[in-house]
Amino acid sequence: MSAVREFVVEADGGSRGNPGPAGYGSVVIDAATGETLVEAAEYIGIATNNVAEYRGLVAGLRAAHALDPAAPVHVRMDSKLVVEQMSGRWKIKHPDMKPLAAEAASIYPPGQVTYEWMPREQNKHADRLANEAMDAGKRGEKWSPSTSTADLDTGTGSRATREPGDAAAGAAKARAALAGGSARRGAAEPPRSAGLKAAADARAARNVAQAPTVGWGGADLGTPATFVLLRHGDTPLTPEKRFSGSGGSDPALTGAGRAQAERAAVALAARGTIQAVVSSPLIRCMETARTVADRLGLDVTIEDGLRETDFGAWEGLTFAEVQERHPDDLTAWLSSTDVRPTGGGESFDEVTHRVTAARDKLLAAYAGRTVLVVTHVTPIKTLVRLALGAPPESVFRMELSSASVSVVAYYADGNPSVRLLNDTAHLR
Repeated sequence: MSAVREFVVEADGGSRGNPGPAGYGSVVIDAATGETLVEAAEYIGIATNNVAEYRGLVAGLRAAHALDPAAPVHVRMDSKLVVEQMSGRWKIKHPDMKPLAAEAASIYPPGQVTYEWMPREQNKHADRLANEAMDAGKRGEKWSPSTSTADLDTGTGSRATREPGDAAAGAAKARAALAGGSARRGAAEPPRSAGLKAAADARAARNVAQAPTVGWGGADLGTPATFVLLRHGDTPLTPEKRFSGSGGSDPALTGAGRAQAERAAVALAARGTIQAVVSSPLIRCMETARTVADRLGLDVTIEDGLRETDFGAWEGLTFAEVQERHPDDLTAWLSSTDVRPTGGGESFDEVTHRVTAARDKLLAAYAGRTVLVVTHVTPIKTLVRLALGAPPESVFRMELSSASVSVVAYYADGNPSVRLLNDTAHLR
């Protein structure tokens, strides 16, 4: 009795413009040997990153099914969105993705396909195929192995579709299956063996060896956790520069603020890198976060530690009004980060303690992933200050505009890297 074969499908998709000229790439790998069995890629015209990624998944699953419909399949992708949605943990909200997800789910019976997220740098093979397909589309050509120029990053043999022994006809069948549908079957779920894990470990080891180094050191630190820090859009208090913290009226966005959030959503969708959205519990941040999350097809997670400072009796006042009414308290507050505003608000030291705890919680939850963190002026300044190792009074020397974007990456050795501060290009 022959052993049950197992496949690993690696898939990716990309769009140059999001939406823009798009293509996908897929590879089917023998889980026991690590051999590449089928490569597939296609230019699909104008589409988004997410649609291209789903198209790559469908193509890879159809190719694997044509090789052996009884084989268990382990899908590896760098799209957290696709992996979480196909695993049933995230809802599918975008109308362009719902039919593609349904098509992918129909190729195999429930339970026969498992999903795993992997860092982008480990998905080089499928990523390269997707880019080759887009390049071919730009030339007005159809992708085929003969149009490729680079050697394989993983697997063995030539760039053409491969299948060992007399099973080459199976590979041809897999290629043909990419052009048509594949009916859902009712076979019993086959068990997974250790072959999947062994092949995945071998590929991960190869990719670690190829990964670029970070900073001056020679060690590979892996994919950092990256916080894309988005300040909320305008509220009625923002243009007048009034103190607006967590102890005030909790204002909502204005029409201008909603427009800023929409522009930020478009720009962040074009990046194609956001894998999760986390927000302060205050209304202005939740509205901003939901605007972006809806465009990305993600849900919003609330983190209380990201709320703005409680400015006590200063809530709703301008700086000039506070200076007139509470001059001594304001002078003391500006002189030391351990001084609270009038009326029992929070000191900046207290906010730092709270934000640090929230940061550490998010780093543990989103290791190696890119997270949109929608919050306020003080938490963003605090995260940047801590990443730079700057003194506490540096929070008074940063400017953060409404709906601006800042970025901090956190590496495995504990060293952060500030990559962007107060970017507002998307608003112009």
